[in-house]
Amino acid sequence: MEDSYLYYPGCTLKTKASDYEDSAMKVMEALGKPLVEMDDWYCCGAVQSLATDDIMHQIAPIRTMCCAQEQGEDTVVTLCDMCYNVLKQANERMKENEDDLETMNEFLTEDPDYELGVEVYHILQILSDMKGEIEKAVKEPLDGLKVASYYGCMLLRPDTVAIDDGEDPSIMEDILELTGVELIENEKRTECCGSYHTVNRADIVEKRVKEIVGHAKEDGAEAIALSCPLCQFNLDFHQRATEFDLPVFYFTELLALAMGLEPEMKKHKIDPKSLLEKKEIME
Repeated sequence: MEDSYLYYPGCTLKTKASDYEDSAMKVMEALGKPLVEMDDWYCCGAVQSLATDDIMHQIAPIRTMCCAQEQGEDTVVTLCDMCYNVLKQANERMKENEDDLETMNEFLTEDPDYELGVEVYHILQILSDMKGEIEKAVKEPLDGLKVASYYGCMLLRPDTVAIDDGEDPSIMEDILELTGVELIENEKRTECCGSYHTVNRADIVEKRVKEIVGHAKEDGAEAIALSCPLCQFNLDFHQRATEFDLPVFYFTELLALAMGLEPEMKKHKIDPKSLLEKKEIME
């Protein structure tokens, strides 16, 4: 296993999702496998183009692969689900289509040719292979905290880049179980949160949030855990239009708490600290 992992932050991890970066960095450092930010990187573009003849929208993610290649690395780790999805799909497209790769390298006149030697992983995949280390690192189990996991879309669709079973994933639950939380089954965990409709059709997102959070609450959940910054924003912020007030954690925040670390948790709209104090997890 690597001594450290080359980390692609993307844009949101430096702004609205800085709590996620903070907790993930602390967890990986404590596990002895720190995330080391890339020397140079580009915005992934946020959404993967669906057009088969659209090479232009692949340039940004492949330039990032070239940056990793120039650093002599063969692995890039992301935290953001959307970044993972875009980088992974673009990378796989280059591997599967020689003509696209040739065209791409012609575009990248200021970069060395991309040689397809870099693989893209999500942080959940990395931590899934470290369950033994996580179990040993847990110092303060989160006993009694009832948590429903939520995946959304980008880690499970399309099948070609899915990190787990698209219909019945368990990779996040298997990790969360090590923290001592009580896992609440969430039948809505693979449904869309409304995504970028939050920009101009908040009503669509509010409806989705009410269904997703409502089912989790009805099944006994006291909080939701996830890994997608956009999902976190939607489920957290848009609960204001519902009768619910479930804290929405990044799963790495729960890991950090269980490992005796101190995640920042500054950007939550629904403050999780009151629940954690009630559960005697925080003072």
